[in-house]
Amino acid sequence: MRSSGEHRSGLREIRLEEHRSALLKHGELTEADHRTLQPLLASNRLRLLDTRAGWQLKTKSTVGVLRLERVRLVIEPKIAISGSRLISWLCYAQDTPVRHEATDRQWLTGSSGYADVVPAALLAECRALLAEGLHRDYVRLERTEPVLRGQLDLRAQLTRRYGAVDRLHVRTFERDADVWENLICGAALHAAIPLTTDLDLIRALRGTAALFPQPRPGVTASRLLARARYTRHNSRYRAAHSWAGLVLGGGGLTDLLRDRGLSTGSLLLGMDLLWERVVRRMAAHAAAEYGGRRVDLGSGRAITTHDEAGPYPKPFRPDVLLRFPGREPGEPARFLPVDAKYIGYEGRRLSADNRHQLLTYIAGYTTPKAPLAAIVHPAAQSTSSRTVQLKGPRGRLGTIKVLGVDTRLAPDQAAQPLRDLVGEFAAGGG
Repeated sequence: MRSSGEHRSGLREIRLEEHRSALLKHGELTEADHRTLQPLLASNRLRLLDTRAGWQLKTKSTVGVLRLERVRLVIEPKIAISGSRLISWLCYAQDTPVRHEATDRQWLTGSSGYADVVPAALLAECRALLAEGLHRDYVRLERTEPVLRGQLDLRAQLTRRYGAVDRLHVRTFERDADVWENLICGAALHAAIPLTTDLDLIRALRGTAALFPQPRPGVTASRLLARARYTRHNSRYRAAHSWAGLVLGGGGLTDLLRDRGLSTGSLLLGMDLLWERVVRRMAAHAAAEYGGRRVDLGSGRAITTHDEAGPYPKPFRPDVLLRFPGREPGEPARFLPVDAKYIGYEGRRLSADNRHQLLTYIAGYTTPKAPLAAIVHPAAQSTSSRTVQLKGPRGRLGTIKVLGVDTRLAPDQAAQPLRDLVGEFAAGGG
């Protein structure tokens, strides 16, 4: 645990890094808090242990803000990255263009850390939409008018005005900004306000939210976001809705967001899942550049285990499997398994579990002529590349390339070590 204090909301604030633990007093976790934490505990995002001194809460590869009834937990990343760079990596993972100037706020210097970055990006996108003019569409309206405009609502006229015609109940269609694209933005801007402690950002979010329509009672922005469909008329909303999804927990990076049911003011992101998404895109782009492609690891392509009782529940599957055609006619295709590890392997050796895991991929997917697999991990200092040789009594079993990509760079630049490896493999190396 790094520090603790009191948040402006009156909650005790605890700040710690991911994979570290904090001690909460027994009275600081309520029954409602236990219900809130249950999905996170079930998905192994957090661990909670009851001790004599209190509740020991340990974080996994999850960062952000978790607001409980009496405690506000700020979980910071173990790998420091600036706010502007984080935005570019999140956009890369979502395949969302960065249309705005990214905030230069440092992730670890703000009082809300990571949670300040997403509201700032959402604010910038929504301001860009306002500058271009909000999308408007024909919306069905029911109103009372002194003259007939549209279709007369006979039932309302008879039951509410008893047939009097001094005021007419009409149904009409008018072009209005009260459409789902704008409703999502308005709801997300309001939901982002409790995430930050930056007063300037709070004022900007509140002022911009006032310029967007708000969902009517019974209409949830998360549900609207889940049903979102984009055309050439509303495609400019896609980036804003990606950030809105991160705030609302109902869209954005699938399975990377907070679990539903967290209280207002909570925003969590699974960094290991985000890293897997980033590496998949990097590998797929690199393979396409050299004539290969990413293979779908669905049914029939995973490494399975069976015994007399039947198959084991969890097959072995690398995060990415790249396929390259044979270099000569009739030569079989060659495969390169790539695994994403959200671990700082700079100056550290591979664990036994990771060596066993990669050796399984080598045995299951590669050929004896090219028994190669790769691990891609984040590096906070510089790009790195190491070679791990696996040998047995009968000779070489395989080779593992350990590639560190520099998170200070833009994703396309940071991907160069993986691009070099894929190019060498496609040319016949390995």
